[in-house]
Amino acid sequence: MAWSFRGKVQLGGLLLSLLGWVCSCVTTILPQWKTLNLELSEMETWIMGIWEVCVVREEVATVCKAFESFLSLPQELQVARILMVASQGLGLLGLLLSGFGSECFRFHRIRWVFKRQLGVLGGTLESSALATTLLPVSWVAHATIQDFWDDSIPDIIPQWEFGGALYLGWAAGIFLALGGLLLVFSSCLGKEDVPFPLMAGPTVPPSCAPVEESDGSFHLMLKPRNPGVSDWLLPRIRGIKECP
Repeated sequence: MAWSFRGKVQLGGLLLSLLGWVCSCVTTILPQWKTLNLELSEMETWIMGIWEVCVVREEVATVCKAFESFLSLPQELQVARILMVASQGLGLLGLLLSGFGSECFRFHRIRWVFKRQLGVLGGTLESSALATTLLPVSWVAHATIQDFWDDSIPDIIPQWEFGGALYLGWAAGIFLALGGLLLVFSSCLGKEDVPFPLMAGPTVPPSCAPVEESDGSFHLMLKPRNPGVSDWLLPRIRGIKECP
């Protein structure tokens, strides 16, 4: 199938949106939102996510413990839980709507105008998933920076630092932003409702040529050899032209 420019833009937007959604899912699951290295024990590293806190010991299995209460979490982690879960739902719904509105999805009952509306709505949802991903990630990073440079905390107390999940969350936001923009831009391409090949109706056979005027002569009609053949297969009047 030959892809048009609009179809290529849609495909690029779908792939970027899918990549951003997957990265956002991984960011939500990973516990490496914050890391803490203890100077007294260099063999031990603490990591914290929005669901659990873990202790990583070299050459020993990692031990994790889920947070017992949602209300006991810091405010940024509470908001991060809610927004990251909302981001997964918005991103998945945007992918489905954009897929139905793309050029590669063809259904004879879906008109181009309706597919365009689906593409715009899908791109808007991907942009919403961008906001719900970047906001909690950036908030947690901001809170970590404030705690790290807090003068009221003694220097001998270890401070939390950025974890790898934060960088992955920022990358997911960039992919979602690019994907959403491409999906909205592709929906604005095209000016007329041109039916797809599968949407086109059956080809109408050419009409028969008009009947020529009869010269008044009478012609006998041959009897078909096979009695089962219908009489309409044989021309009855010499002036009538058969359709191809």
